[in-house]
Amino acid sequence: MKNSRIARELGTISVMIDMYCAHRHPGATPCADCADLLHYARERLDRCPFQEGKTTCAKCPVHCYRKDMRESVRTVMRYVGPRMVYRHPLMAMWHLVDSRREVPFKPDDLG
Repeated sequence: MKNSRIARELGTISVMIDMYCAHRHPGATPCADCADLLHYARERLDRCPFQEGKTTCAKCPVHCYRKDMRESVRTVMRYVGPRMVYRHPLMAMWHLVDSRREVPFKPDDLG
């Protein structure tokens, strides 16, 4: 991924899934389910219509995750979110900055 915003988002979700999996699924990290979730997140980020201008997925007007995957990511974030401040403070800070970005318009809102 060539753009820094998407690369940063992928790095953050990768760390979050690794932290979650290491705690919830001891053994090979990431387990098959968590590896699938990371692969799915990477595909969604590759196809994000907003790219560099995107906010966090939670605030995005386009919900591109399937319902089951969205719930899986929420579960990961509920567990990891409070721990990110201590384990990865810069990532946590950048995620907060990104969450305060202006919500982009959906492509069909422009016309």
